[in-house]
Amino acid sequence: MDEAIRKAEALIEALSYIRQFRNRLIVIKLGGSAMEEPDALKATLQDVIFMSTVGLRPIIVHGGGKPIDRAMAESGLKPRKVQGRRYTDQATLEIVVRVLLNEINAGLEKQVRDLGGRAIGPHRGALQFLFGEQLKLLGADGQPIDLGRVGTVTRVDTDLLRDLCEAGIVPIIPSLALDSAGGWLNVNADTAAAAVASQMQAEKLVLLTDTPGILLDCKDPASLITSLNMSRCQDLIQQKIIDEGMIPKVEACFDSLRAGVKKTHVIDGRLRHSLLLEIYTDRGVGTEIAL
Repeated sequence: MDEAIRKAEALIEALSYIRQFRNRLIVIKLGGSAMEEPDALKATLQDVIFMSTVGLRPIIVHGGGKPIDRAMAESGLKPRKVQGRRYTDQATLEIVVRVLLNEINAGLEKQVRDLGGRAIGPHRGALQFLFGEQLKLLGADGQPIDLGRVGTVTRVDTDLLRDLCEAGIVPIIPSLALDSAGGWLNVNADTAAAAVASQMQAEKLVLLTDTPGILLDCKDPASLITSLNMSRCQDLIQQKIIDEGMIPKVEACFDSLRAGVKKTHVIDGRLRHSLLLEIYTDRGVGTEIAL
C-alpha cells in the first residue's frame, strides 16, 4: 500500500505540470546513448508517448553519428571532421541519408507505434520538414572552408508540424534538410533541433546527452549545475568548464532562447525516464538553461 501511495503522490506532483504544459510544444533532440542503448531508447520513447497522451506536443529531432561511423567503416570510408562537423562528400552523403532516413528514422517510427504511440517521419520520402542551404564557414585566414554537403536550416515546415502535433502524432525528424535544388544536406542535429524549436516557438528544447547535464567537474556527477542563465554559461565556456562537445549544445540552447523558446534543458539520456523526471517533477534531473 505504501508503494501505491507513493505512485499516487508522484501523479499528483505531475498534475500541475501537465496542466501548465498542455497543448504546448516541446522539441526533443535524441542522440548518443539514448539511441544506442535499447533500454534507454525504449524508456525515452515511452516518455514521449506519455507526454503526447497527457496533452504536451512533442517533436523528436535525431542524429545518428555512431551508426553513420559504423556504416562508413563498412564501406571503407574514414570519417573526417572540419571544425567539429562531419565533412560530407557525395559518398558520405549517400551513407548519411540511408542511415538517417531508411534505418534510424524508420526504426524510431516503428518503435513508437509498437509502444502504443502515433508517430510519423519522412523516411518514405512523402514528407519533408527541414529546408536549408550549404553552411558557409570562414577559416582563420578568412577564406571559405569546404565542408561538402553540410547544411544549415533556413526554413521549417511549421504548418505541417503543427497539424501533426494537433492530431496527436509525434513528428520524428532526421537531421537532414533539402536545398533549393532538391538535394540533401547533412545538418548538425543540435542546430537542427534548435531551428525547429525556434521556428515552432516551442515551450522547451530538451537535449539528451551522455552526461547528467552541465558539471562544474566533469569527473564528479555530484557537481551538476541544475540551473543556468546565458551569461553564466558564457562565463563557464571562457573558464573551459563547458568545452568540446558541450559547446554546440549550449549554443543551440542560446539560439533557441534568443528566438523566444522559454527554457532549454540538457539532460542525461542514459537515465531511464529522464524526460519525465525533468519535465514533470519539482526537482528535475539535468541542467535548465534560461535567459
